[in-house]
Amino acid sequence: MRTVTKSTVTKPARTRAAALATTALALSLTACGTDSDPAASGGPGNADAPLTVAASPTPHADILGFVRDNLAEKAGLKLEIREFTDYVLPNTATENGEVDANYFQHKPYLDDVNAKQGTHLVPVTGVHLEPLGLYSSTLKKASQLGAGDTVAVPNDTTNEGRALKLLDDHGLIELKDGAGQDATLADIADAKGLEFKELEAAALPRSLEDVDAAVVNGNYAIEAGLEPAEDALALEEAEGNPYVNLLVVKEGDEDDPRVRKLADLLSSQEVADFIKKEYRGSVVAASDAS
Repeated sequence: MRTVTKSTVTKPARTRAAALATTALALSLTACGTDSDPAASGGPGNADAPLTVAASPTPHADILGFVRDNLAEKAGLKLEIREFTDYVLPNTATENGEVDANYFQHKPYLDDVNAKQGTHLVPVTGVHLEPLGLYSSTLKKASQLGAGDTVAVPNDTTNEGRALKLLDDHGLIELKDGAGQDATLADIADAKGLEFKELEAAALPRSLEDVDAAVVNGNYAIEAGLEPAEDALALEEAEGNPYVNLLVVKEGDEDDPRVRKLADLLSSQEVADFIKKEYRGSVVAASDAS
């Protein structure tokens, strides 16, 4: 290739070369996009990009799968589902932009995470309720629990309080006056001889072989082959329950047209009918729990 020295290139030639380079760069960025371009990364700037949602496997990913396979195409939505088996990573992934939204948690848990972790996550719509239940491998009735028996409960703030309220509502313990939804073991006024083991929510079904009973979140109960409506010794009431599971996004993404489409589909009668048929009362559509 011939080398051209600076002295042989005229000013107009340099100007034309710069203009051509600028045009070529602009065309390249238009065609390929960059990491900072929302349309290139599939962010809110591109309504045609797939919407990636983090979800617990059951029932959340199953419900999203129904939407993807039966409703999304007609609505002009490309839906991708990424499954997580814990309650921490879906929020982390939503906060840092690895996924566009998540679907696995209720409002009290979301509020607790935002307060403790400094995240900026907001609910878009409520979808369903999973009634928390008390289960046992050996007992047939909740009333059979007695002094000396051990009950496992979730160790996260909101679900432990929820579990203790369930036990209090069924007369198995007595909470102190004023104990709210964030009640802990220290808020038990009368344990009636019961002992407690605090475990990560996902580990509770496995603990049934080692304890007399366990209070298990609905999604983990279903994954373990339990049917809350049939197998629970005690089950939360659905009507007026504040623990409806939500579609959640990072603050500022609520009006992403893809998010709005998914919210509308998740709130549809088709999804409510699917939940009723598929889970037979073990999962309740939000519209049926209000």
